[in-house]
Amino acid sequence: SIDGGPVQNYQIPVNQDMELPLQLTHAGQNVVQFTILTSDGELTERNNMAAVQINGVRDRLRVLLVSGEPYAGERTWRNLLKSDSAVDLVHFTILRPPDKEDGVPVNELSLIAFPTRELFVEKINEFDLIIFDRYPQRGILPSEYLDNIRDYVLGGGAVLVAAGPDFASVESLYYSGLGEVLPASPTTRVIEGPFLPQLSEIGARHPVTQGLEQLSQQARPTFDKSGPPWGRWLRYIEVDNPKGEVVMQGPDKRPLLILNHEGDGRVALLASDQAWLWSRGFEGGGPQQELLRRLAHWLMKEPQLEEEALTADVSGTEVTVTRRTMTDSARTATVTAPDGSISALPLPKVQPGLYRSVLNAPAMGLYRLKEGDLERVFVVGPASPREFENAVATADSLGPIATSTNGGVLRLETGIPSIRQV
Repeated sequence: SIDGGPVQNYQIPVNQDMELPLQLTHAGQNVVQFTILTSDGELTERNNMAAVQINGVRDRLRVLLVSGEPYAGERTWRNLLKSDSAVDLVHFTILRPPDKEDGVPVNELSLIAFPTRELFVEKINEFDLIIFDRYPQRGILPSEYLDNIRDYVLGGGAVLVAAGPDFASVESLYYSGLGEVLPASPTTRVIEGPFLPQLSEIGARHPVTQGLEQLSQQARPTFDKSGPPWGRWLRYIEVDNPKGEVVMQGPDKRPLLILNHEGDGRVALLASDQAWLWSRGFEGGGPQQELLRRLAHWLMKEPQLEEEALTADVSGTEVTVTRRTMTDSARTATVTAPDGSISALPLPKVQPGLYRSVLNAPAMGLYRLKEGDLERVFVVGPASPREFENAVATADSLGPIATSTNGGVLRLETGIPSIRQV
């Protein structure tokens, strides 16, 4: 059983090694439990179980970055994605729009044909994330390619749209097949002028934006802590009819960063192309890299950034139980001990959307944790303690020591030996 899930049965020959292929369904901690049935006459069933903890990691993260005409913020995305050695980045940008007429012969242009069909049709499902950075419909990607990206999202893929003025024009991606899964619609209005991005009530507890204000203030020790936590942005692309969770707000509390689940995939919309101002230190800058990193990893379904999560971190016999949720209500977890006893563990609120408590495990073995619809299993010490590995009483271990010291090994069932008084 993996993470307390459905049991898989196998016939295993005695005294022979056997390899079992395991399919891990998520990154992060995976607990694999092995159990054999208890036979009649067994002294104990404590040695019929073993547990292995496997930390699942992605081999490589494949990201496709599709940019419009170059601008100052394009370097921000490249720096973020190229700084991670585990990311394979394919960057597609428009250096010369097809409608540009400048009289330069085609054979003198140092451009090569981009493999659009290979990327957007044949190998699109191999990407973990697709980012559109100020990309307009300029006739470069046919409409059926954008339909493929919509289907890619519904099938479990991830798309992030960083909107610029193009998103408010007639060339907006919203008016393509991809618009069916975008979490907001443009109003065609572009607001030029400074505004302060702010976290919404939901954003204060969402793992993508939670704690960003404190993180930004810690990184800016020379700035007034009573002032704004970060610098302002200078352009906002007005959007309406948000679907999903608005975690950041722009001017007059309009939606700025919207996250949503579509089908089996995820999609995010950032209604501004000014996040790069934070990385340049404008008005003190801000946590631009951390925000974009969290955003990308949430889209790729990293367990640490799930909105609804139940985790257990084991240190010796102390277990830190953490519940992350988007709702605000009292939380109590149910703990099932290795002996089958059930107890309740209250989870006090640490900060909005985060509940945490410490459990002192009374015994070693496999525990089952449940809160609401979420379940988690964890192991304290070995699942089968050493004293239960061989429960049959023999003289194999202590016999040689007893013999070398002129002692002996006796069984109590033959009678308690008398003690000679000296």
